[in-house]
Amino acid sequence: MTNAPRFIHLRTHTEYSLLEGALRLKKLPDLCKANDMPAIAVTDTNAMFSALEFSVTLSGAGIQPIIGCQVDLTFEKTEPGERPKAPAPIVLLAQNEEGYEHLMKLSSCLYVDKGGQLPQVTLEDLEANSAGLICLSGGPNGPVGQLLQQGQRPAAEALMQRLKAIYPDRLYVELQRHPGEDGQPDAEKLTERGHVEMAYAMELPLVATNDVYFPKTEMYEAHDAMICIAEGAYVDQSEPRRRLTAQHYFKSQQEMVTLFADLPEAVENTVEIAKRCAFMAYRRDPILPKFADDEVQELRRQANEGLQNRLAVIPHAVSVEEYQKRLDFELDIIEGMGFPGYFLIVADFIKWSKDNNIPVGPGRGSGAGSLVAYALTITDLDPLRYSLLFERFLNPERVSMPDFDIDFCMDRREETIRYVQQKYGRDKVGQIITFGALLSKAAVRDIGRVLQMPYGQVDRLSKMIPVEGVKPVSIEKALQDEPRLKEEARNEPVVDRLLTYGQQVEGLLRNASTHAAGVVIGDRPLDALVPLYQDPRSDMPATQFNMKWVEQAGLVKFDFLGLKTLTVIQNAVDLINQSGRDLHIAADGTQLYEPPEGAVNEINAIPLDDEASYKLYSSAKTVAVFQVESTGMMDALKRMKPNCIEDIVALVALYRPGPMENIPTYCEVKNGQRKITSVHPLIDHILEETQGIIVYQEQVMQIAQVMAGYSLGGADLLRRAMGKKIKEAMDAERPKFEKGAAENGVDKKKASEVFDLLEKFANYGFNKSHAAAYAVVSYQTAWLKANHPVEFMAGVMNCDIHLTDKLAIYFEEVRKGLSLPYVPPCVNRSEATFNVVNGELVYALGALKNVGVDVMRLVTAARREDGTERPFVSIFDFARRVNLKKVGKRPLEMLVRAGAFDQLDSNRRRLFESLEGLVNYSAAIHEQKNSNQVSLFGEAGDDLPEPRLAGTPDWLPAERLGEEFKAIGFYLSGHPLDDYMPALKRKDVMTLDEVTAKAERGPFMAKMAGVVAGRQERKSARGNRFAFAQLSDTSGAYEVTLFSEVLEKSREFLETGAKVVITAEATMESDQLKLLVRSVGPVDAAIADAGKSSLRVYVSDASAIGTVARVLEDAKSAARNASRGEVLMYLQDPGLPGDVEMDLGQIFPINPQIKGALKSLEGVLDVEEI
Repeated sequence: MTNAPRFIHLRTHTEYSLLEGALRLKKLPDLCKANDMPAIAVTDTNAMFSALEFSVTLSGAGIQPIIGCQVDLTFEKTEPGERPKAPAPIVLLAQNEEGYEHLMKLSSCLYVDKGGQLPQVTLEDLEANSAGLICLSGGPNGPVGQLLQQGQRPAAEALMQRLKAIYPDRLYVELQRHPGEDGQPDAEKLTERGHVEMAYAMELPLVATNDVYFPKTEMYEAHDAMICIAEGAYVDQSEPRRRLTAQHYFKSQQEMVTLFADLPEAVENTVEIAKRCAFMAYRRDPILPKFADDEVQELRRQANEGLQNRLAVIPHAVSVEEYQKRLDFELDIIEGMGFPGYFLIVADFIKWSKDNNIPVGPGRGSGAGSLVAYALTITDLDPLRYSLLFERFLNPERVSMPDFDIDFCMDRREETIRYVQQKYGRDKVGQIITFGALLSKAAVRDIGRVLQMPYGQVDRLSKMIPVEGVKPVSIEKALQDEPRLKEEARNEPVVDRLLTYGQQVEGLLRNASTHAAGVVIGDRPLDALVPLYQDPRSDMPATQFNMKWVEQAGLVKFDFLGLKTLTVIQNAVDLINQSGRDLHIAADGTQLYEPPEGAVNEINAIPLDDEASYKLYSSAKTVAVFQVESTGMMDALKRMKPNCIEDIVALVALYRPGPMENIPTYCEVKNGQRKITSVHPLIDHILEETQGIIVYQEQVMQIAQVMAGYSLGGADLLRRAMGKKIKEAMDAERPKFEKGAAENGVDKKKASEVFDLLEKFANYGFNKSHAAAYAVVSYQTAWLKANHPVEFMAGVMNCDIHLTDKLAIYFEEVRKGLSLPYVPPCVNRSEATFNVVNGELVYALGALKNVGVDVMRLVTAARREDGTERPFVSIFDFARRVNLKKVGKRPLEMLVRAGAFDQLDSNRRRLFESLEGLVNYSAAIHEQKNSNQVSLFGEAGDDLPEPRLAGTPDWLPAERLGEEFKAIGFYLSGHPLDDYMPALKRKDVMTLDEVTAKAERGPFMAKMAGVVAGRQERKSARGNRFAFAQLSDTSGAYEVTLFSEVLEKSREFLETGAKVVITAEATMESDQLKLLVRSVGPVDAAIADAGKSSLRVYVSDASAIGTVARVLEDAKSAARNASRGEVLMYLQDPGLPGDVEMDLGQIFPINPQIKGALKSLEGVLDVEEI
């Protein structure tokens, strides 16, 4: 770049022009250098998302960044009743800091408080924020260009004059030339002469720009496909669509000089503008609002008072003097680093939350290591009780902003954020933007759609891309690793085109959203520090810079995390209180513990030595228990048999890739099966609580301190270097460690061994502060489950009320794991959410599929309309009191299917087929009520005849269960295999419980029956297909594995809802049943030759005997292949002294379908197979 530049690009669109720009910001410096471009402006469409990143990245590469923005200007007034007129783009470039600040305000104007309107600014907005900005008029499609295209020359001149007045000596008339195959675009041809004439007439300078969207012309087609993704268009659609040409690439200086050879001043002015724009966005030190006049003294006052309050109620881990010494030490560091205000701000909104009964977690991350945080009630974990280190959170030898991650109740987190807005000002508080990228699988799907490829083909291609971790691999890597994908591309041109385009757009940014937890608080309106964005779905602005760059801009992030488990805990405590008990009282009236004064229903006040809780952990009955729900965790719990909170802390830290290999050693040492290994007498006490294993990062720091004389701050720097494997740092630290160890009497060889040990464990040692905090939350859920199981499970299920798969697991735990009493869905007993009444879990109406909680509140509100509970007495009473039209037919169908009306009418099919008439009847009644019409007979609707219900027999039992499954998502009142069990027993088919018990004695080949709930197919590293399938039988749910050969033979039988019999190799691995399938077949075929059986049919009146006989006679021809047996009838009549037995005197077909048909007959009480 030695020669003086002749042209500078002033209108470019990076990937931050979402689904429009394709210049990758990280590659922009190389692009500039390759084209001898010493400066460049980035002018993303209606966005400054990249402003600071662009400025730092380009200046770091020796290229002058010019910060700009292409903004949409609304320039024509709209008359009342007239459709809003489309805005048009102009380009604004920041000359100096004042211009940058104005540009941020304008960029914020595009989004904030727009109510979902398209981003645009007005001329008045430009006028109020014009200083320090250069304006390019927008070219052929800018506001002036639009008027010229419409033949409105006077209006175009007037608008140009207005812009000239707003930007005196800073307005340039923009010209563009993007000639394609058909010559110059019409807009450019129609407007160029008018623009040039106005420029000369008004004495305005010309400027030439190339509207750059992609780096090379070869990317034009792929870029066009990306535009189609954004616009919902198709690449090959017939009507004219393309607004760009292949010339919208990053042209060289020479190309632009040649293109505008007839107007050289337009090209020269690009260099002139670059010289006028001398501003570069810069990083700022952290900025916080002032909390108090003297923040240092205020923090000391609050911390000392808080510590005294804590020490008055907690058991002391050390002496009061030691607590005070630690507090003073931390306060000195916080003061020295300039962070008192940060602690005060966090403490304030947490205190407000707790005062307003919003559940807050005991801590998260390294912040739990601070005694100041504990004293201020930011955390609820005594760091001295758990040997947590402050320097792991705030290191005086490495100045960085403290970062408290705070967990709030998921349902009430927003209330705390609203409080922060009210306290500091709405304009000073904002969320943080995040960006979603177009990853490989999504790129294939999106581009396949705009290429109009068949969905099935695109879906298949997308599924061929492997996933590593949580992200799919790149298309390039997928082509290397997946031969089928490469073959498809070779054989089909459209697939090759798809994958070529996909590789070119893959990784570009696709959309903007907001960070799940991050909130920033400024000391001034945020748009004075960063540009703002606002998601149309949110009433709170967000920064246009992402988390990394918003902190570089000086704003401090506060994390308001929503933790579902806190909501579960609060739900459970509320249900306990609603049952008339306090937290420390069990359902049978037993007092569980003595609560501290003022902490009667405080979950943080429960004792940490509850025997029932550790028994639950040790038996791995931990479904729904925080952090320990997985099968692997359950296995570890059974091995460990924890009996103190430290064991749970260790397990939370150990159960991760790498450290989990130490779980067996930990368990064996803990349970006396192995002796603890001594590392060195100097440090053995540090490892004593973790059975001689380095588990925590804090232990690495303590060992460096005790053995080698490091300060804890220095030890934290050592830990970081080791964790990041920074070789130069470790090479420098080793001799220092050995020297310090030698001063403590440790020889060089041993010191080197310990250093190597630390290096290994620092890489995957866990943050003890975080492990301790989450172990406490885990313990709280275990304590609730052990001591208040019904309320706990109801609280858990309310948090996942719309997740059927999870409800199925939890209800299995209620019914089988805990044997808790429950009430099925019932319009007279259920609430909209899960509830507990008289010790029974009452199933929620709002948990049914396609039924909202709010809609079900219409039902429960009608049940207690006058303030007292008044059950519905009939389906017509229900229709009169509940507006069924508001409820909707679909939710009513689900209520019928689930049996929620069984108390009112047990014939579910009859109700299902009568719903339309009932809805109309209800609507007419509620219309009368709403119009205040009074019936001659009294209440509204009393004069309306009740609709006639359908005269259909009920669904057969198997059909009822199928319909119930559709509504609930699992089988609640029975199981589809119930009627098959006698025949299955005769074929030696075992239940899940029986197989589990036998497999504990050793592997064997099991025959099992099941109803298929789902199937997921996968591909192994060698390219072979295999599958997991989920099934259930009458004793529970289970999962099986099928390898390729069996899968190919069995796939047709494994559709959801199918009843099958499987033969599987059953083994127990880590106390978990593993089933490898060898064969699969339909259940009916398996029991076709199950042998002779008989039926006992119990009826309530003699008229049913004839009905039963007719059904059996009809079955003779319909079920010729069924086994046959005698049928005995038993009449049970209260007027008779005993059952009357009758033999029908014939042999009849007997199978599960016939049994179900008989059970559904009116007057039949029960059917038994013998």
